[in-house]
Amino acid sequence: LEGLELTMEERLDKARELHERGYNCAQSVACAFADKTDVSADVLFAANEGYGAGQGTMDGVCGALMGAIMLGGLKSSTRNLEQPNSKPATMKLSRELMKAFEASAGALYCKDLKGVGTGKVICTCPDCISKACELAEELVYGNGESK
Repeated sequence: LEGLELTMEERLDKARELHERGYNCAQSVACAFADKTDVSADVLFAANEGYGAGQGTMDGVCGALMGAIMLGGLKSSTRNLEQPNSKPATMKLSRELMKAFEASAGALYCKDLKGVGTGKVICTCPDCISKACELAEELVYGNGESK
């Protein structure tokens, strides 16, 4: 599929397959979009390694959402090291991703999504990955295919 745009369903399948192979939620989302970045999949994999399982504590923000936010930064940043002027736009995109994810998944924090302390799972990892991929496609890349 070199040079061909993946459909949303193909991208979701790729993210799910990566997760089944042992990638954490953040890695699954970020690496499923590697073709839309100028960063290699191995760098995306390494950069997102610490974001899984709510930043390794279950107390942090969902890793799948963190992968989408990282994609947002890669897309939105001007990468102007001398005059870092894209922070407001990137932070706005991060807020939009967080708000949309919380509305869709029911929470932002891994422990809440997985029912730690309540025993009630409100969004599984595969569902969080799907939601984060759909939001990345819609909000980061503007393809409007989000479900």
